Amino acid sequence: MASRIPQFNQQVLYDTTPLPDSIPKVKELGASSAPLMSAAYFIGARCRDYNDDFMQCKNENPGKGEFECLKEGRRVTRCARSVIADINKSCLEEFRKHWTCLEDNNQQLWQCRPAEWKLNKCVFENLGLKKEIPDQPPNVTPVHLRKQMIYAHWPIPRSAEPFVPPTQTGDNNKAPAAASSSS
Repeated sequence: MASRIPQFNQQVLYDTTPLPDSIPKVKELGASSAPLMSAAYFIGARCRDYNDDFMQCKNENPGKGEFECLKEGRRVTRCARSVIADINKSCLEEFRKHWTCLEDNNQQLWQCRPAEWKLNKCVFENLGLKKEIPDQPPNVTPVHLRKQMIYAHWPIPRSAEPFVPPTQTGDNNKAPAAASSSS
């Protein structure tokens, strides 16, 4: 048996030292994991440049990136706050249904595809953001657009259809092709 009597510190410590003025002030998101997971692809779509700057800073400052990259991290947080606020303004009902489903189903995305499709449609129509999985092979149906989920607790209703954003066609795509063929 142990001869030492265990001693536990029940006091919570807070560091009250203010951050330097060089680090921009930003309110935290105040969201749990389910709303963040629900909005993650939209945050990634709008905040990609800020995320890339933050990751580049962390790669350039190995071991001390947490301190050197606070400014970039605050920019990411500010951008994510704006996405969450815009989704709450434009698609609150769909957003709440999706993240509640995630919370009730242990964060398993495949359990909540019909609610996700409605959220994707609303966010695309109101904010112009679409869910895209990075490095998705072009000849494979993305997992979030499949109508049959192998591990789902219940089948997806036949009436539910995945939302597929329209592809850009027209003059915007013709100009770069014409420019590249002339060079």
